[in-house]
Amino acid sequence: HVQLVESGGDSVQVGGSLTLTCVVSGYDYFSTNCLGWFRQAPGKPREGVAAIDSGLSGGSTSYAGAVKGRFTISRDNHQNTLFLQMNSLNPEDSGMYYCATSDDFSCTLLTARYNNWGWGTQVTVS
Repeated sequence: HVQLVESGGDSVQVGGSLTLTCVVSGYDYFSTNCLGWFRQAPGKPREGVAAIDSGLSGGSTSYAGAVKGRFTISRDNHQNTLFLQMNSLNPEDSGMYYCATSDDFSCTLLTARYNNWGWGTQVTVS
């Protein structure tokens, strides 16, 4: 079965950086389908942070406005691994971060378009 395992979350100071990693197993479409990062703060709905399509489609990326220019999503199709480099972190970036896979080839940041999810990794910025 499909399994996604996130890691790299931590407590950091304002202005700091973190790199999140998501290792995906049991998923035959890692190299062809959309992958995304999402986050959820306490009491708030889960929101899309960044998404990336396959290299076959050009490897294009999309970002939420709040993180554009600070976060970078990337993928390693050989290692079935997804990354999220986060710079210039601020307290509003705090939350549980999840990676997810989609059946889509053209990516969105809509949670409803993603159907396999990890358990999340906690990021706290203070």
